[in-house]
Amino acid sequence: MTINTRFDKSRLPSRHVTEGPARAPHRSYFYAMGITEEEIHQPWVGVATCWNEAAPCNIALNRQAQVVKHGVKKGGGTPREFTTITVTDGVAMGHEGMRSSLASREAIADTVELTMRGHCYDAIVGLAGCDKSLPGMMMAMVRLNVPSVFIYGGSILPGRLNGQDVTVQDVFEAVGKHQAGVMSDAELEILERVACPSSGACGAQYTANTMACVSEAIGLALLNSSSAPAPYESRDQFCEASGVAVMNLIEKNIRARDIVTRKSLENAARVVACTGGSTNGALHLPAIAHEAGIEFDLFDVADIMRDTPYFVDLRPGGKYVAKDLHEVGGVPVVLKELQKIGLLHEDCVTASGRTLGEELDDIRAEADGRVIHPAATPLTRTGGVVGLRGNLAPDGAIVKVAGMTEAEQVFTGPARVFDCEEDAFAAVKARAYQEGEVLVIRNEGPAGGPGMREMLATTAALSGQGMGKKVALITDGRFSGATRGFCVGHVGPEAAHGGPIALLRNGDVITINALTGEISVALSDEELGQRRVEWAGPRVTQYTSGALWKFARLVGSARHGAVTHPGAQAESHVYMDQ
Repeated sequence: MTINTRFDKSRLPSRHVTEGPARAPHRSYFYAMGITEEEIHQPWVGVATCWNEAAPCNIALNRQAQVVKHGVKKGGGTPREFTTITVTDGVAMGHEGMRSSLASREAIADTVELTMRGHCYDAIVGLAGCDKSLPGMMMAMVRLNVPSVFIYGGSILPGRLNGQDVTVQDVFEAVGKHQAGVMSDAELEILERVACPSSGACGAQYTANTMACVSEAIGLALLNSSSAPAPYESRDQFCEASGVAVMNLIEKNIRARDIVTRKSLENAARVVACTGGSTNGALHLPAIAHEAGIEFDLFDVADIMRDTPYFVDLRPGGKYVAKDLHEVGGVPVVLKELQKIGLLHEDCVTASGRTLGEELDDIRAEADGRVIHPAATPLTRTGGVVGLRGNLAPDGAIVKVAGMTEAEQVFTGPARVFDCEEDAFAAVKARAYQEGEVLVIRNEGPAGGPGMREMLATTAALSGQGMGKKVALITDGRFSGATRGFCVGHVGPEAAHGGPIALLRNGDVITINALTGEISVALSDEELGQRRVEWAGPRVTQYTSGALWKFARLVGSARHGAVTHPGAQAESHVYMDQ
């Protein structure tokens, strides 16, 4: 047997299942699977995917995982593939299934952690392709603090209709047009058939592509690995390179928390802002930080976004999709533009083992001025996502303003209050609301929903009716990355926790000012206090057992990432050091 002297097996978790006479029964299982003696005594790498047949975002992950395994073997490791769940938001949207979405992020992190712990794997390469699977996989990496490399499965290609690119966002908005009588059954049927022509995640700067950009900026993914669309076999080179890279990290003992630091989280928040990314970035970045024991909440994200220019013209606020970003150089060019204006921490370690600055030194592409504008002459002077605070949201709220003029970022109007998304959607469908109103959807927070549902069906219907900029919408739930219009999410504390949103009544005058960061209701402290005394308490839900019951009782505030355990600040041991 040849022993690989690059790695000190005595310091790796896999020694507990591969080394010494007491582990003969364990080794007998490995021989049963065709693993050789040499492979048994190498480092073991978990190759984790969220592959399933639920949606196009996941369907290509299995093939890519096979290439990763080649890379691990090339680097001197023994890959072991395993899978976890995914709840895909596009399919879960607009009905009770969406309650499972945010809870699935925690389930992904938990099941990856349990698999890694149970089988004593030494490192992980994680592949994910949908909104919650990306942060869930990264959370598991940081929680375990093992050598880790993340790979995005890639975006879907845009569809084409009447000479224009179309995406699933167009289909959601077409539902509103159909309800308004300006689109026929036949036109809707044609659009739904052509909007999603390939495997891959939703194609514009919605949550999946936002978190894919985050994976590079935060350092867990190899630079330029996220932008190629899922059908492109050129992705294979990044998959193999990621397998090789994780072996390099094992050798150098570079772990996930060496990569995910306060500085790298700030880099990630800047990329969300400058690309007009999803407001969900402000939910997932605090959750990833929590796994590292780093204080980094919604307000930290918002502060960074406030002084970050918005200069990448991506849908839904802009014109282009992920494929277009790939064709002009991808995330590295975006990072170079941030570097030029002094808004990037270049000394952060990345999955390559080199610093971000060293990696960017090798990038020759420049901003094209169409998809990626020079950061010095941005589309707008501040980021595409803005944090809000006031007597209506003491724990904060967040709004996506990419593509909105400054005049459109200030709104005052009377409240029209709904106690769940279904009631709001029915009112929108029936046009039972007025121009100038602030539609309030409450009881949809992490605990109160439960599950903090996204409201794309409602917001897309408003846009399809041509009312997206004529009303505002606020919720203690959240919005899809495909949402556009003046839509405020993450209002906290949520209604279930007795936040002011629980106390609102029809006609209360609400002011939202994204320029000053204000969200308030024209009620005195005394009036709010009296209403609190009269409040009947949290809405009773039908989820009195099962996974959503557990999630509702464990989940914390959206401000801190809607997490379900104490995090690294409370841990008394680190898995990798066992």
